[in-house]
Amino acid sequence: MPEPINPLTQIRAINETAPFNHFFGIEVKSAGVGVVELSMPWRPEAGQYSGFLHAGVIGALIDTACGFAAATLVGPVLASHYSVNCLRPAVGESFLARARVVKPGKSQVFTSCEVFALLDGSEKLVATGETLLSVVQDKT
Repeated sequence: MPEPINPLTQIRAINETAPFNHFFGIEVKSAGVGVVELSMPWRPEAGQYSGFLHAGVIGALIDTACGFAAATLVGPVLASHYSVNCLRPAVGESFLARARVVKPGKSQVFTSCEVFALLDGSEKLVATGETLLSVVQDKT
């Protein structure tokens, strides 16, 4: 019987294959069974006209973190629905996305995520989100 893959090793390997994640500097900080923490540095290309992190990038962090958390339990997944709640302007030197699986299933996985801005050593909650992911049975 093959040795189970360490979740951190598994998710970092997946992250390495994603050009989008490389562009934005998304890194996997930690991963366990059903949980993931991602970090992303601030960069002007990720901002909107007022200098805040763009809501679309916040959504991408939520989608990515939730997908990775689900993948630790069920393998490849694809988002079928996700929601984003922007709570305050996302201003920081970097950002953290912490996701967890709420309810795994054979064909769908429900997850949640919180996104924090890090600035001057403090962590502020800037967004929350939820994702419903479909388990990918076959890539064709």
